[in-house]
Amino acid sequence: MQDNTSQAAPLKIREYRRAEENRRNATYITIQQSAEYLGVTTRTIRQMLADNRLKGYSCGPRLVRLRRDEIDAAMQPFGGAAV
Repeated sequence: MQDNTSQAAPLKIREYRRAEENRRNATYITIQQSAEYLGVTTRTIRQMLADNRLKGYSCGPRLVRLRRDEIDAAMQPFGGAAV
């Protein structure tokens, strides 16, 4: 019987690195930081939350955070060069 630990180790390392990268990209930012990141106003971000174009996370009665990776994923290309 062969020992599969030598093959499992690189796989676990890759999974760990992928999970670590996802954790780094899953940074939660404020509405103000989101607006600065996209170059829009906070009103636009709030409207995008209301329209379900962005997903917000409530951290209390008045505290809302957005995930940076979800903001990037929500942006869709359009226009002449978009495919």
